[in-house]
Amino acid sequence: MTTGHTYIIAEAGVNHNGSLDLALQLVDVAAEAGADAVKFQTFRAERLVKASAPKAEYQINSTDASESQFEMLRKLELDESVHRELIGRSRQRGLQFLSTPFDQESVDLLAVTLDLPILKLPSGEITNAPLLLKAASTGKPIILSSGMCTLSDIEAALGVLAFGYLNRSSSPTIAAFQEAFRSAEGQQLLHEHVTLLHCTAEYPAPFQDANLRAIETIAAAFGLPVGFSDHTEGIAVPIAAVAKGAAVIEKHFTLDRNLPGPDHNASLEPDELKTMVCLIRQVESALGSPLKKPAPSEVKNMNAIRKSIVTAKKIRTGEPFTTDNLAVKRPGSGISPLHYWELLGRKAIRDFEADEVIEL
Repeated sequence: MTTGHTYIIAEAGVNHNGSLDLALQLVDVAAEAGADAVKFQTFRAERLVKASAPKAEYQINSTDASESQFEMLRKLELDESVHRELIGRSRQRGLQFLSTPFDQESVDLLAVTLDLPILKLPSGEITNAPLLLKAASTGKPIILSSGMCTLSDIEAALGVLAFGYLNRSSSPTIAAFQEAFRSAEGQQLLHEHVTLLHCTAEYPAPFQDANLRAIETIAAAFGLPVGFSDHTEGIAVPIAAVAKGAAVIEKHFTLDRNLPGPDHNASLEPDELKTMVCLIRQVESALGSPLKKPAPSEVKNMNAIRKSIVTAKKIRTGEPFTTDNLAVKRPGSGISPLHYWELLGRKAIRDFEADEVIEL
């Protein structure tokens, strides 16, 4: 991730519907849209949910209501061979491949077996201390979503990560996590490894719940890079998030919102993803720097648009300048009107015709 460059994660998630062909097409769409990374999800249903676990409301609305969450997720698993195929296609297309692990074995698969450079942890796992500790113990950089969180929830999770990065031999306890978070070394490791994502964990999320101002609050609270994982409809909110300082944008996309599955309805279609990336690049370019000065493109317009002090009528040598014989008009190549009152009462050094730029 580069300073000034918004890192855009095209979130394929489970929108492959269990099909390798669909998954490969999603990689291609992410590449054609100009994203930096494409991200999937890595899990085993039996390690993620109880067999009797109910679906979330948005999952019920977008999938077979008679199907359990376990049954739904089991059809969306990706095995190691599929991961390798997707990694290969991502590399061919110039994308970084990412995936979200939902269990400790999946952390090992992604971080150790496949040696991915970054781990992305979701909002639902931010209180899963064993998973957080496992992820940090790999030493990999972590992008952590913070949906449903308060600042204290985020701090508690960062304490676990700091403890894991410190690789201490002491027993993992809440007190040890807090000590790791407060330590100078722990803070340094967090700054080197962790990016936080503001997020609203609803699918789709209401616009009034996006709360983009929290991006600045989180950044001020922890001094870490902060991005935005977006679940609102359309592309306006992630673009606005970049203007609010988001260093990372994560957005779900699909080949077709009408496909069956839990996340398609809250996802962008290919053309929308491409437009979002294009507009984000325009916004990040427009942000510029905090320094207020004339832009290179506007300097050439200064004389044409600004004004100078000119004569309102003929003035003879030695005649004093007055409010009756002076005016303010374009171009701006002469004396600035800021000096208008300084000229009043001074005498003309030569004859001036009407509508001439004043010289002293």
